Amino acid sequence: MVAPMAAKKSVLFVCTGNTCRSPMAEGLFRAAVAGRDDFEVKSAGVAAYPGSPPSPETAEILRQRGIELDGFASQPVGEELVSEATHVFAMTGRHLQALISLFPEHEDKFFLVCEFAEIPGHGVAADVPDPIGMGHGAYEETARALDLAIPTIVAFIDQTWQG
Repeated sequence: MVAPMAAKKSVLFVCTGNTCRSPMAEGLFRAAVAGRDDFEVKSAGVAAYPGSPPSPETAEILRQRGIELDGFASQPVGEELVSEATHVFAMTGRHLQALISLFPEHEDKFFLVCEFAEIPGHGVAADVPDPIGMGHGAYEETARALDLAIPTIVAFIDQTWQG
């Protein structure tokens, strides 16, 4: 007898414009779960303009790590994306509050990106810093925060998944 295929874990990362932090998280998360077919990942923004590419700095940070976001286009967060997601990770407390206000019926699947990770100098559940307009070093800082958070997100989902 063949076991039924478990439903995919669908992760959605949310920031403001869906051009810096959330696409970076999407790319880094894809790399972290490469080779696993039980995850899908998307990103969106609470104030995103549809169709924008990732910021050049985000694309460069990912390229330096061998990650490409081919065909990426920003998108606003909406009911369909949130409904399809099994887990939604907000970059900041403000993004989390916006999600709760917009989609209160889905609050049980909303978390902070750093909810399970300690960011040096900022503690647990810190906001992921917004690098926009701050230069390459700020994008590196954002990537370092995501590097700490993503393994804890994967572990949390793996440990709690009810499929």
